[in-house]
Amino acid sequence: MPKIKEEVEYALMLDEPSMYKVLLHNDDYSTMDFVVMVLKKVFHKTQEQSEQIMLDVHKKGKGVCGVYTFEIAQTKVEQVKTLARQNQFPLLATYEAES
Repeated sequence: MPKIKEEVEYALMLDEPSMYKVLLHNDDYSTMDFVVMVLKKVFHKTQEQSEQIMLDVHKKGKGVCGVYTFEIAQTKVEQVKTLARQNQFPLLATYEAES
């Protein structure tokens, strides 16, 4: 029986993953220092970036911490929730689809 070598070409279509904004929400109990610490630890922001986002949270009611794929956004929200619980603060983080 003869061996037949066959080449097949096909196009692989990859879509970019959906991206999600992670937001921190203002509350009356979480300290500004704690929010800055969370931004530095969880989101790897500089001191200056952390202070600016913290001021957005304080003045506008919420601030964008970063834009990530779904799984990473979920993980960041859980990390904030864990840190807040450990430090007895009600800091709320959420994610929403980027438009």
